[in-house]
Amino acid sequence: MRIVLDAMGSDNYPNPEILAAVEAAKLWGDEIILTGPKDQLQDKLDKVNVDNAPVRIINAPDIFQMTDKISAGKLRRMQTSMGIAMDLLKSGEADAFVTAGNTGGAMANGLVRLGRIKGIKRPALSLMLPVKDGYCVFTDMGANTECKPENLLQFAIMGSLYAEKALGKKNPRVGLLSNGEEEGKGNDLVKATYPLLKESNLNFIGNVEGKEMFGGEADVVVTDGFTGNVVVKSSEAVAKLIIDILKEELMATTVRKIGALMARSAFDDVKKKMDPKEVGAAPLLGLNGLVMIGHGRSDAKALVSAIKVARQAVESNLIQEIKSSIENK
Repeated sequence: MRIVLDAMGSDNYPNPEILAAVEAAKLWGDEIILTGPKDQLQDKLDKVNVDNAPVRIINAPDIFQMTDKISAGKLRRMQTSMGIAMDLLKSGEADAFVTAGNTGGAMANGLVRLGRIKGIKRPALSLMLPVKDGYCVFTDMGANTECKPENLLQFAIMGSLYAEKALGKKNPRVGLLSNGEEEGKGNDLVKATYPLLKESNLNFIGNVEGKEMFGGEADVVVTDGFTGNVVVKSSEAVAKLIIDILKEELMATTVRKIGALMARSAFDDVKKKMDPKEVGAAPLLGLNGLVMIGHGRSDAKALVSAIKVARQAVESNLIQEIKSSIENK
């Protein structure tokens, strides 16, 4: 298996990417391809890769800023770390692409260089969201701020397949995020999407509110990208706030400190489950190639987790499964 990693993606590039590439190559024996300016990467890689793990660099000298107004033609010609990586994916020289770069940049490059799976109108970013007793697939979490009901139906189809492949869920339960459980609740988009999901072949369980979602009552939760992005970022902030408050209160007295020490393993387990680094990346489902997007703050550990998720998606033949499902829906 060959995984291509954007060496210029994370906030602290390229050090986390180089460390992650070497670690992943050692763990699984796969070739990891780094894309980025070779003159900036080679010396750093040589210092880290003392065991000669199968990591190589493909030069990508150009830099694309999201503030730049660039035509699709020029974007296609630019030799950026994202663009070159997706060219490798399209040509079959790589099986999956992982980046901690900008979602909008990944979407733009993906649409221009890879295109969409036939029948898919819009790709969706699909996150493994920690909930009670495991995870649910939450989609879309930010790729599409404006959506139509048919978009959400396709997000649900792709999210359901991802839940089957990544979570091992048979006939995953699909919920539509709303402000009420009853049919007829929600905004115009939710109300128009509900009958499409109800009439589909999916295991649609109806509207779900936040309490049902985090209670683990759905395996797939569908929403538009604007709402999804707000939900995910708010959830991350609340989780951090609770952990910070708990840590402060547990250190307030000697008795509490002793109790915290005795319960340390439980607290570590909770922190691990809530840590985005454990999942690493979310697939941009709907592109005609496997593109995984990690958090901009990703460190080497998070990127290794992202590569692991990418490997699992390749092994489960996720892209072909989506193609078949869309064709037969």
